[in-house]
Amino acid sequence: MKPRLARLRRSGLPYLLLLPALLLELLVHLVPMAIGIVMSFKELTRFYIGNWGAAPGKGLGNYRITVDLDAPAGAALLHSFLVTCAFTVLTVGLCWLLGTAAAIFLQENFRGRGLLRAVFLTPYALPVYAAVITWAFLFQRDNGLVNHVLHDQLQLTDERPFWLLGGNSFVALVVVAVWKTWPFAFLIVMAALQNIPKDLYEAAALDGAGVRQQIRRITLPSLRPINQVLVLVLFLWTFNDFNTPYVLFGKAAPEAADLISIHIYQSSFVTWNFGTGSAMSVLLLLFLLVVTAGYLLATSRGRKHTDG
Repeated sequence: MKPRLARLRRSGLPYLLLLPALLLELLVHLVPMAIGIVMSFKELTRFYIGNWGAAPGKGLGNYRITVDLDAPAGAALLHSFLVTCAFTVLTVGLCWLLGTAAAIFLQENFRGRGLLRAVFLTPYALPVYAAVITWAFLFQRDNGLVNHVLHDQLQLTDERPFWLLGGNSFVALVVVAVWKTWPFAFLIVMAALQNIPKDLYEAAALDGAGVRQQIRRITLPSLRPINQVLVLVLFLWTFNDFNTPYVLFGKAAPEAADLISIHIYQSSFVTWNFGTGSAMSVLLLLFLLVVTAGYLLATSRGRKHTDG
């Protein structure tokens, strides 16, 4: 009896240790997610905020509104989705490229390497709100440093452009997002490079391989497992990014920078149509789940094919 009890305690200890994290995950994420799904099936407007449980049911009506591309709400959501896709592709690609290039460059020993590492990680260490507010001042049309350099000093523009309005707002959003996110990619890749044996580079150098060949034949293949996870994390962070556009533009983002996170916020908290906003959130969740599952399936097959 005692050996069986001892085995039960040993086997149940991991689950007991995971229980606090599971309960917190349930309270912080799963319960609000379930409430949001229920709200998406209700006609929840400002008249039912005080008692949202009394809101009449709407069935799939909110979902029909959001996916009807001929209606204004559906067309606006599609535009926001396409803007978010373009923003995510550019941001993730540039973050990965800058982070990988900087990490490879700082692998060599030279004077000032530690200082450069600290400088590169500064954007990631700064509070998001403080960093984005600073960029909002830099992008001011009349008093911003960006226009002062581009227009006044370098004279690259005929007039001072608006960076927080119109089409340039998308460029400003990508710049700020890349600036504050790429140090994370740099940190992850730099840590992964420590696990690549130096003997591989020495052997390749003896065989006459140059720096480019070493990066292409040794570094990038060795970083493939880390890059697969890194790209997925960057994709999820960037596609769901709310803080950057909200702090940079406020409650009403320009049309060119209307990310889907801001669009859902406006549909819920500006127009007070929480039912439609919840339906948009559920559709976004399903999209991210499908993309994540497809990405993991494709990468796992790629690993099996490579190992085979």
